Amino acid sequence: MPKPFLPLACLLAAVLALPAAALAQAKQRVTAQLLAVNDFHGHLEPATPGTIAAAPGATPVPAGGVAYLAATIRGLRAEHPRNTLTVSAGDLIGASPLVSALFHDEPTIEAWNEIGLALNSVGNHEFDDGLGELRRMQRGGCHPDGCVDRDGDGRKDRFAGADFRFLAANVVRASTGKPVFPPFAIRRLGGIDVGFIGLTLKGTPAIVSAAGIKGLAFRDEADTINRYARVLRRQHKVRAIVVLLHEGGFQASPFGVDTCNGLTGPVVDIVKRTTKAVDLFITGHTHQPYDCVVDDRPVTSASSFGRLVTDLELTLDRRTRDVVQVAANNVVVRQTKADGTPARRAADLSALVKHYQALAAPLAERPVGRLTEVAGRTPDDSGENAAGNLIADSQLSATDDEAGAVAAFMNPGGVRSDFPAGAVSYGAAFTVQPFGNTLTTMTLTGAQVLELLAQQWCGQTTPRILLPSSTVAYAYSAAAAAAATGQPCGSVPNPVSDVRIGGLPLDPAAPYRITVNSFLAGGGDLFGVLRSGTDLTGGALDLDAMQAYLEPSLTGAPIAPPALDRISVLP
Repeated sequence: MPKPFLPLACLLAAVLALPAAALAQAKQRVTAQLLAVNDFHGHLEPATPGTIAAAPGATPVPAGGVAYLAATIRGLRAEHPRNTLTVSAGDLIGASPLVSALFHDEPTIEAWNEIGLALNSVGNHEFDDGLGELRRMQRGGCHPDGCVDRDGDGRKDRFAGADFRFLAANVVRASTGKPVFPPFAIRRLGGIDVGFIGLTLKGTPAIVSAAGIKGLAFRDEADTINRYARVLRRQHKVRAIVVLLHEGGFQASPFGVDTCNGLTGPVVDIVKRTTKAVDLFITGHTHQPYDCVVDDRPVTSASSFGRLVTDLELTLDRRTRDVVQVAANNVVVRQTKADGTPARRAADLSALVKHYQALAAPLAERPVGRLTEVAGRTPDDSGENAAGNLIADSQLSATDDEAGAVAAFMNPGGVRSDFPAGAVSYGAAFTVQPFGNTLTTMTLTGAQVLELLAQQWCGQTTPRILLPSSTVAYAYSAAAAAAATGQPCGSVPNPVSDVRIGGLPLDPAAPYRITVNSFLAGGGDLFGVLRSGTDLTGGALDLDAMQAYLEPSLTGAPIAPPALDRISVLP
């Protein structure tokens, strides 16, 4: 063959080889699907989750409800019938609406068993009732209060427990350093082992009751991830690694469910401090939606309450057994289609919810009081909100006689919803404060009260404004508060001034009887000074105190929500 044709022959051979190379690469790769949720919080009913806007400026649509969620997940699985796994980044239970909480969150576990959840990293709210109760959620058995009649036949039924696995890599026994749940799990997808490391935020002790986590230590997230990534790679020869992390971040406004607008928050630092052996971070805790890339790794979150599902497509290489590509999409769990017709629901989950609704109805629908208008939890410029003030007033009323309380404070994170206008049912009141805390009255000096108020900013990553009873009034400097936020307490001036209790100026040397819930009394939300209170007196359940406070309005005049005039803001 003449030489002039040699280059053409080589080029032709190369072109013909391209399809063969592409085909070989395609055979070498496998696609797997992960469907992820986070912060479900027992929101079984379609009425409780609310709405979500898919894009900036878009009209929010009704979303969530476990029957719609199940149908969405099953529909996504149908598009990927092989190599699919459903996972959660924590807080499946805890702070749940009545239909789940009344039955100790067993209905939520049953629902996720039906859906086919595979793995759940524990969140902080999973510890609301302590490690023993969380173990029961995994293993099954009767609650200490007794078994529940779940089928309405008058007989108590033993709870079967979760079919899925709880993971908690960074939650260990302080005495031994051993994890209280498995730190990781390995699941085979398309013939390739994928490792899942599950963990919660190290700050959990500051936001759950101290009694429930006694003897436990919560270790650094990034250090723990790096440790178990090494274990997976060296001991189990796993190269594809996914982290299920109950910690998260926030987008800047405006944002949508599938955007990443300036992600900030603890998750950013955690990801940057972890080994590149980790391929994907599925996160939660902040109840925010995002679809981000941090340090060249995908970082996702599906908001909260089952309103979104993150649909993740992983491309895995059979030769390296590692992840080579991840595509993510947050899917809205719509209750109606675009044309306004009802979306598909899973019949089995609809039946489960209706069953528990019927069992709960006699209690849930019982009226406990009346309000002239909505007492909302949206804060004003000072940080006050009407729902929290109302709760603080009820707690003072329940403890001012026998315990001698002169003031009460409510933590803002414990106010989970608005009190409705008009008739307030037990179910509605429960939704506002579902934690079942008891009241604690203690003696603090005036100086300790000042320290308590300073701790709304110092030592906090973001301000936590306590909701005060009507007997409390004070002012704070916005500039001083901003300067104090995140700084060690004692290192910055106290932003608070002109504190009055019962209309009288606070005396730093005088004793005051102060009521808080049991969560705060244990130093929750980083209000550590409350652990120094003396002469502690136990009280009623917080919800019982609210019922007693509202009860006169059942036959008398409805109660007006408290005015937001207890905290003043200065420049």
